[in-house]
Amino acid sequence: MIRLEARAEPSRAMAIASPLIALALTALLAGALFALLGKDPLQGLRTFFVEPLRGTRAVAEVLLKATPLILCGLGLAVCYRANVWNIGAEGQFLLGAIAGGGVALWLQGLGATGPRGVHAPLVLLAGAAGGMAWAAIVAALRDRCNASEILVSLMLVYVAQQLLNYLVFVPWKDPAGFNFPQTPTFDATTWLPVLLPRTRLHWGFVLALVLVAVFWLFLFRSWRGYQLQVGGLAPAAARYAGFSARTSLWTALLVCGGMAGLAGAMEAAGPLRQLTPHVSTGYGFTAIIVCFVGRLHPLGVALASVLLSVLLIGGELAQSRLGLPNALTGVFQGLLLFLLLACDSLITYRLRLTAFGAAPRGLASPPPTLDGPVRTGSPMGAGR
Repeated sequence: MIRLEARAEPSRAMAIASPLIALALTALLAGALFALLGKDPLQGLRTFFVEPLRGTRAVAEVLLKATPLILCGLGLAVCYRANVWNIGAEGQFLLGAIAGGGVALWLQGLGATGPRGVHAPLVLLAGAAGGMAWAAIVAALRDRCNASEILVSLMLVYVAQQLLNYLVFVPWKDPAGFNFPQTPTFDATTWLPVLLPRTRLHWGFVLALVLVAVFWLFLFRSWRGYQLQVGGLAPAAARYAGFSARTSLWTALLVCGGMAGLAGAMEAAGPLRQLTPHVSTGYGFTAIIVCFVGRLHPLGVALASVLLSVLLIGGELAQSRLGLPNALTGVFQGLLLFLLLACDSLITYRLRLTAFGAAPRGLASPPPTLDGPVRTGSPMGAGR
C-alpha cells in the first residue's frame, strides 16, 4: 500500500527535481498518446522535442516565441507572488498590440522618416501603456467595488479581442489587402531590429533577458518587492507591518499589464509588422503555465518559456508532418501543469510503502492498560 507521509521539513532536492520528473512523465504519457493515435511514439517525441531545436533558424524561432512568454510570465509572477490572481494577461497583451500598432499607423500617416527601427521604442512604450491601462480597469474594480480580479480580468480578454477584430475589419483595414482583416504593413522605422541575420529573432529577446535580471532585483533585492511578497504570503502580517494592500494591488496589476502590453507591441512590431485578429496565439494564457512551471522565479520563467515554446513549435510540426491535431499542444501543456502540481506534493510529503492493513506510523494501537485495552471503536459500538 502506498501512502503519503508528511516530511519534517520541505525537501530542497524535490523542489529542484519536481519539474524534471513532471517533464519526464509528460514525455512518457505523450508517447503513449502517440501510440493510441496510431503514430510512432519515438517519431512523435522527436517531432515535439528535437525538431524545434535542429539548426540555427529553428532555435531562433524557439527564442522568438519564448520572448512574449517571458515578458507575460514575469508580470504574472509578480501578480501571483502578491496574491493577485490576474488571469487576463491575454487581454492586456492584445491592448498592447492595439496601442503599439495604432502608434505605428499614426507615425506612418504622418510620413515620419528615419532609419529602420528608430521609432520602435515609441511603439513599445505605447504598448506598455496600453497594457497598463487595461490592467488598471481590473485594479479599479477590485479596489473600489471589491470585484473579483479573476472574473474581471478574464472577461476583459474577450472585450479586447472584439475590439481588435473591429479595428482590423473596419477602420484600420488595409484597402490593398485583398479584403483580408489586417492593417497595412507598418513602416520600417517602427520595426524591431533583427538580432540574427536570416532569422526573425529580434532585439526584443535581449530586452526580455535584461528584464529577467531587473525583475529578480525587484522581487528579491528591493523593499517594494519584499512588501508585495509579504502581502501575498501573510496578508495579516503585512497589515500589521503597515504595508498597503491597495498599493500592492495596483503595483502588481500595473506591472503585469505593462509587461503583457510590451509583449503585444513587440509581437506586432517584430515578426508580424502589422495587426491581424490572430496577433496572439494564446501567449497570455500559456504564460500562466510558464509561471508555475518556472516556480514564479524570473530565471525559472525564462527557462519554462523556452520549454513551452518548444512545445508550441513542436505542435505545429506535428500538425504538418504527422497529421496530428493542433489541440495536442494544449493537451501536453495541461499534462505538464497537472503533473507538476502532483509532483510538487512530494516536496512536503514522501511516499511510503506499507503492508496492507498495517497501521500508519504515528497511528499505532495504544498500549493496554490495567483495565484492558482501550477501545478505539465508535461510541455507538462501545456498548455492543
